[in-house]
Amino acid sequence: MPAQFLTDSALNAALERILREAEKQLILISPYIKLHDRLQALLKQRLNDDKLFIQVVFGKNKENPSKSMSRGELEFFMQFPNIEIKYEARLHAKYYTNDKEGLITSMNLYDYSQDNNIESGILTSVSTLGDIANRITRSASLDDQALSYFDGIVKQATTIYQKQPEYEKVMFGLSKKYLGSKETHNTVDEFFASRVSERAKKSSTKTAAPRPVTAHEPKAESRSNGYCIRTGTAIPFNVKQPFTEQAFSSWSRYKDENYKEKYCHFSGEASNGETSYAKPILYKNWAKAKERFGL
Repeated sequence: MPAQFLTDSALNAALERILREAEKQLILISPYIKLHDRLQALLKQRLNDDKLFIQVVFGKNKENPSKSMSRGELEFFMQFPNIEIKYEARLHAKYYTNDKEGLITSMNLYDYSQDNNIESGILTSVSTLGDIANRITRSASLDDQALSYFDGIVKQATTIYQKQPEYEKVMFGLSKKYLGSKETHNTVDEFFASRVSERAKKSSTKTAAPRPVTAHEPKAESRSNGYCIRTGTAIPFNVKQPFTEQAFSSWSRYKDENYKEKYCHFSGEASNGETSYAKPILYKNWAKAKERFGL
């Protein structure tokens, strides 16, 4: 089928069809992702489909990626049994494809875009069924060119989450039984925390004039604040709550008191994993913290 130019309802219908009819693979590339209720409902039908490999790439908003995809939206995708989620800061293009069709479009995977914006797109048909590697080695049709280009984007993007299905061979190896899925990569907490920290530091640099520090006075002691042991963000000093609200919410998912963190609650300096919820202050700073805060 030749490429088709689509707008309005036909564009939305094509996108929904790509999600609904995906069999072995589904690739969703969009700088901004906030699923429309209709798309989320379609994807929910595949929550137990271990045979469907889903790749999601989002981007933009380097200092605050939650503006591109919220933590809640990302956790929705993390439920799927066979999925890879990536981030590319320079991403502006949008592309959605399954085993049969590909859609190059101006439309973000965003509910507002679908309902309100003037959008258009080019729908292509896949000439050969099969995996990505097979398809991009075929003749250079429009779909082949698009898939090859976006495959490069997927490969260079930073992986922040991956879950893969595990199987057991049965029937003398002629078949396999799905046992469940296992996280093989998860840096979601670190990804969001590091960006929050970067944003906070830049904001502080722009708004606060530096206080002079004498030669004998450590910079860490020039403030009454403590620091979040996960993000380095300035917070009230409290050894029983050494996190920002967002970091604490992340930590409380597992509540591992000995999980290695990145910063000292007293000084804000990098701790290289020597701090934790149980020990939020570096050993070398404990005496100073005790003297200053009466611990």
